[in-house]
Amino acid sequence: MAREFSRTNRISEVVMRELAQMIQLELSDPRVGMVTVSHVDVTSDLKYAKVFITRLNGFDSDQDVKECLKGLSNAAGFLRRGLAKRVELRAIPELRFLYDKSLEHGFHMDDLIAKANANITDD
Repeated sequence: MAREFSRTNRISEVVMRELAQMIQLELSDPRVGMVTVSHVDVTSDLKYAKVFITRLNGFDSDQDVKECLKGLSNAAGFLRRGLAKRVELRAIPELRFLYDKSLEHGFHMDDLIAKANANITDD
């Protein structure tokens, strides 16, 4: 039986919280902008961490997403060193940044529901 809160889940939560703070307060790359960390998946051996990000004001195009991810990838070493200072782990995971489309998907679903409800009330 698996434990409810495994070590990797706890580490993922800590990494997510610390990365979100560092990106907001310490990162000054204009390509990144108002980015928030939505989720972090750390592998069981703690060598890699997939960091899912989204931008609060959304992205205008796929090119903006690529530029933002490129800026975060360039800052990965800086962020990893910052994590090493803040989190007591033997090895700090290598950071891989990915765009989280779930927020956009949620907004799209809300629009569809609103349109469906509007059509029902119009009839």
